[in-house]
Amino acid sequence: MKCRICRKKAAVKLPSHNTAFCKEDYLWWFQKNFRRTVKRFRMFKAGDRVLVGVSGGKDSLALWRLLVEIDLEADGLYIAQGIGHDELPYSDLGEDACREMAGKLGRPLKVVRVLAETGASVPELEGILRRKICSSCGLTKRYLMNREALEGGYDVLATGHNLDDEIAMLFANVLTWDLQRLAHQSPVSPQRGPKLIKKVKPLCHFSEREVLAYTMLSGIRTMREDCPHARGATSIKHKELFSRLERDSPGSKRRFYKEFLRNREIFEQAKPPAELAYCHRCAMPTTNEVCSYCRLLHRVAASKEEVHDGPPKPRKIEPEPASPAPSGLCG
Repeated sequence: MKCRICRKKAAVKLPSHNTAFCKEDYLWWFQKNFRRTVKRFRMFKAGDRVLVGVSGGKDSLALWRLLVEIDLEADGLYIAQGIGHDELPYSDLGEDACREMAGKLGRPLKVVRVLAETGASVPELEGILRRKICSSCGLTKRYLMNREALEGGYDVLATGHNLDDEIAMLFANVLTWDLQRLAHQSPVSPQRGPKLIKKVKPLCHFSEREVLAYTMLSGIRTMREDCPHARGATSIKHKELFSRLERDSPGSKRRFYKEFLRNREIFEQAKPPAELAYCHRCAMPTTNEVCSYCRLLHRVAASKEEVHDGPPKPRKIEPEPASPAPSGLCG
């Protein structure tokens, strides 16, 4: 197959777009559409400082590089979860890949360790909290990313969620008709209130395969290993389901997500954002008196028989007057 633009031999075939590109033209196409997505959803404004949640995988490292290439002041944040073992030191491999990218980009990388913050690694949290490991991982990452962005004076928090991630989440929410989550899912979650940083997903229109092709053709070294705890996850099963559909009907993923975004205001009207209070312990946004993260700290302390000394105390930021906001990061 030949490149649509220069007619040389194609390096990447895109059935969902009914086209193909050589290496140079694919990189041009990807960067052009990245800029288009950023502009369409007004993700950034002049002078914004951006914190990028990086994992060492293809999506987050590609995102970090792309943001720097469009001249944004973008720094990296790596949440070290303590996952892995001698044969597969998953978290260490991710951190190494992030440090290498930081060096190439000439941008700072901050590393926050879950063990130091909570008193337990993410795998240990599964046993302590008696909830699925992905749930504990997500809870800690959301809280810590928002806190680091807030304390670091950043204007926007960017994550590498791709099209496959978005439609897997969307499909799960449609299966249960979770109106609250459907109303909240968006390429842009604006800052509402003083404690929830604006969040953006600039890769939301790119499939996992398209991002992989970009990283390979760009020479970006990423961590190739999958999280050992992700096997059998419902989200992966949903991705596999849509991948089969995509093979039979190219463009199905993009159409599903595009039509959701076009009609998303229906869910916003049905389930308006909840007003948030502030956690009595850490002063971060929550819908409860004490946020889920602080309750997690208490459970960890109790499991280590340290309740008499009190659980580890999160950094407290003095609350400002409450204002209407969407569902909180802390729970």
